[in-house]
Amino acid sequence: MRRKLLAATLSLAVVLTMFTGCNVQMEDESAGGSATASSESKTEMVGTGDKEIDVLIYAQEHEKVVYQDLIAKFTEEHSGEISKVNFEVTTQEEYGAKMTAAMIADDLPDIFYVGPEAVRSYVDNGYVLALDNYVGEEVDNLWPAIKSAYMYDGSQIGAGSLYCLPKDLSCFAFAYNKDIFDESGLAYPDPQDPYTFDEFLDVCKQLTKDTDGDGEVDQWGVANADAFGMTPYLYGNGGHFLNEDYTKVVVNENEAFKEAFKYYCDLTAVEGVTPSVEQDTALGGYQRWLDGQVAFYACGTWDVAAFMDKNTFPYEWDLCGWPVGPSGDGKSTAWLGTVGFAVSSKTEHPELCAQLIASLSTDLEGQKALCGETTGKSLQLPNVMDYAKTTFKEKVADGTIPYANNVDVIFGYIEGSDTYNGIFTETTYTYNAEWWDIFLEGIPNVKTGKISAEDYLAEVQPKMQEALDNAIELQNSATK
Repeated sequence: MRRKLLAATLSLAVVLTMFTGCNVQMEDESAGGSATASSESKTEMVGTGDKEIDVLIYAQEHEKVVYQDLIAKFTEEHSGEISKVNFEVTTQEEYGAKMTAAMIADDLPDIFYVGPEAVRSYVDNGYVLALDNYVGEEVDNLWPAIKSAYMYDGSQIGAGSLYCLPKDLSCFAFAYNKDIFDESGLAYPDPQDPYTFDEFLDVCKQLTKDTDGDGEVDQWGVANADAFGMTPYLYGNGGHFLNEDYTKVVVNENEAFKEAFKYYCDLTAVEGVTPSVEQDTALGGYQRWLDGQVAFYACGTWDVAAFMDKNTFPYEWDLCGWPVGPSGDGKSTAWLGTVGFAVSSKTEHPELCAQLIASLSTDLEGQKALCGETTGKSLQLPNVMDYAKTTFKEKVADGTIPYANNVDVIFGYIEGSDTYNGIFTETTYTYNAEWWDIFLEGIPNVKTGKISAEDYLAEVQPKMQEALDNAIELQNSATK
């Protein structure tokens, strides 16, 4: 669940540096020529022991810096055991290709990311280590949703052994640009009373403008990315992709889904309150948000640090809920997301690797760094539940942790409330996400008016069902 990162021209440069405050030597081999400007990098952290660990993750630049510091700290603390930690950071786009190549070569890193949707296949294929013998009571203080997402008993998610420690539990709240609202003379969204679909459309129409008078719209009410900015409209109207046991695609049978999908596509195709498909291809919604061209955009918990940085986003902003559809239960509903740290089943150092991922997932000091208390850059909500609900919220309120004022919106999605609801997408519970990828492929054609929403759903459902059936067959074969 991350934004697309800008690809860098690959040129290798080696920079020898020292981690501030530690005696761990690091060699940073980065794409783009420097450690601070790269989207891909390899960093070696050297100790005096005899155990080498390979770590592969994807991250944005501001995330990479914090994780690099935490791993360097761990290396120093275990320098008598560790000879070297090879810390490789890539883009989300490249991560899958790198992991596939590693699987084919039977040469997986010792530590890597696995999302909930991939837990079953990774376990069934013997790639990941069960962590039950390497973790203690600290995992009981994780948010229940993220702990259960990485448990698997051979037939279903949510029970059995624990196979990952969560990097985070995130959600996509809705961010809005307060400066744009101020310039338009509109009241800010009420975080306790999310817009209805009709109210949201009306506000977006008022915020979609030609601000420089050249005859072309250059400010839009909202920018929506299909992969993560569409589902809140669907779920907030009571729509679902699959039936209750995740065996049947229902996009053309679920009336609430059909209603919300048409509304979502019409924001672009009919109402023009989002950048067109062509405009979005030329410059994505995320960059348009950073440039102050759109009033509403999705905000993942990992985006907060970037949005709070005036050099990155020089506008006032806050959080609100996604709009609520007429056929839903009245709650604004967002997609919960997570990715987990897994340990290779073939690692030579399972206990040390488990300790390393614990330092990034369940260790309180690590969580203080990642949530911003000790670093000033909030990359996530704390995984440690009692700390998140108490000290973290207090530190946000007193300004110690830089965060949007309406942080309770995110807590509402994660904890659930009378106003907010957070759910994992159905891809979490199916053996792979090919059926979902098929659905995404044709959405631009609906947004450009090449095909109606109704016709598209009728056309795509059997294709999605075929992919889902194949996934079920793969799952059954793997678990026999």
